[in-house]
Amino acid sequence: MKALSQKRRHPLAAVALLLLGLLLTGGLYSAATSINEAQATNTADVYSASDVEEGERLFVANCATCHGINAEGSDAGPSLIGSGAAAVDFQVGTGRMPMQMSGPQAQKKPAQFNDEQTMQLSAYVASLGSGPAVPDEEYLDVEQGNIARGGELFRINCAMCHNAAAAGGALTEGKYAPALDGVEARHIYTAMLTGPQNMPEFNDSNIPPEDKRDIIAFLKNNESQGVPGGFSLGSLGPVSEGLLIWTLGLALLIGSMVWLTSRSS
Repeated sequence: MKALSQKRRHPLAAVALLLLGLLLTGGLYSAATSINEAQATNTADVYSASDVEEGERLFVANCATCHGINAEGSDAGPSLIGSGAAAVDFQVGTGRMPMQMSGPQAQKKPAQFNDEQTMQLSAYVASLGSGPAVPDEEYLDVEQGNIARGGELFRINCAMCHNAAAAGGALTEGKYAPALDGVEARHIYTAMLTGPQNMPEFNDSNIPPEDKRDIIAFLKNNESQGVPGGFSLGSLGPVSEGLLIWTLGLALLIGSMVWLTSRSS
């Protein structure tokens, strides 16, 4: 026991423990990364060689100015190697890319590419390195989703930026979380998967595909409900409601005073 105690106090014991901790942490990180990469669909299983070739042609003509001729990135845009098909599907499918103008974040606008061209661009970027894939249709079928579970997940993970009614909200430095009304199910899923703009990335280890489907089901159910309570006032809660009450209340008070004083005179 005395010999063991002496070895435990050896000057190199702390270094050995540190190295062991680093090896363990690195091993766990590598295992987690391998699991996530394994979940990404192989490009050859989804896209044909002609899709990749046509996607490269579209990329060079429309995207290389900012992202580099080989998608390695430049001062004007980040590298797309390893970003995966899902990121391209979201950014191009919602019209955010190519950007219309520089700004705090890319804004949604009418898409410049049709569905086939978007798929071809996705195929090319996916061929450059492993990354998140476009989801299977089964995870976009809201009929299979659990609306109550999706509402709970949305309030926990999304409502602090997108508003409890999914009406969007302001962030810092001119950035914002967009409203989710009318957004396609596929784009909601790929946004969660890739974390565009200021949005955190919710990969399948954080929020499994089934839970993402539940969130989409909740959002689509809310969208179909309309505004049963009357005027939504932007669904901004007590801020817009309080402003309306203050403005109308003050106007009524001033109007009443004017009316009373005119009657007495």
